[in-house]
Amino acid sequence: MNNGNNRSPGAAKAFGRLLRFYRERAKVSQEALGKATGYSKSQVAMIERGERRPRGRFVELSDELLGAQGALVEVAQELTMSAVAAWFEDYLEEEAKAAGIHSYENHLIPGLLQTPEYARAVFRCASPPWDDDELEDMVAARMSRHAVFHRKPLPLVRFVLEKVALTRPLGGRKVLRDNLLHILEVARLRNVEIQVMPEDREVHAGLSGPFILLETAKRSSQLVYVEGLSGRYFLSEQPDLGDAFARYGTLRAQALTPEDSSELIEQVAREL
Repeated sequence: MNNGNNRSPGAAKAFGRLLRFYRERAKVSQEALGKATGYSKSQVAMIERGERRPRGRFVELSDELLGAQGALVEVAQELTMSAVAAWFEDYLEEEAKAAGIHSYENHLIPGLLQTPEYARAVFRCASPPWDDDELEDMVAARMSRHAVFHRKPLPLVRFVLEKVALTRPLGGRKVLRDNLLHILEVARLRNVEIQVMPEDREVHAGLSGPFILLETAKRSSQLVYVEGLSGRYFLSEQPDLGDAFARYGTLRAQALTPEDSSELIEQVAREL
């Protein structure tokens, strides 16, 4: 996904590796570089991993401090300023063209179903925190993903959500209630199915955590996207693919029907 330009989404990772090379060559710590550029140590580490893009005068100051002789400035020109993390751009490229999107979420409302206020509350939970301009850019980028519901040809989009994801009041009760009402509107689309996993299931197929299954336009290939604290990755080979799709089928069978799920969501919204 090029997000409106032709720059490489891998440039953030390349810039991060180059930054780390010059920083280590200059024997400058991440903490020292952060102090010199107005960033925290953890923010510098995120830039080096390609998870965060440099802003302000970070590139120019780092280039001068580390003796990169313009190399960092040159590579930074290829950065894709898309308001999403570099590691997520690969997923967005696949999501934008997928014929089938099947998501399981266990701790918060997934991005495709979030309102701007809820998304803003989610991003405000980040540690280290995002700058205000970064946060608003990311909210806008997340909202732009909602266009996938109306893309031609219509993709089949399915969600299995844990009930706790629908009751945790991120941003406050009003923000959550408004998002639940938004979910009910999305659930009325003929190409969308939303199911809720109740809390009383004695057998549960999703204990290993959230994941997203993607099917290509001709359903000739499939991908599984997994995101966690230790990393983010795609699964594209058997037997992993087959296992993941079988697990999702079991989750759908264990969850409430779409009709019963809508009734539950309405009930939760009324009680807020």
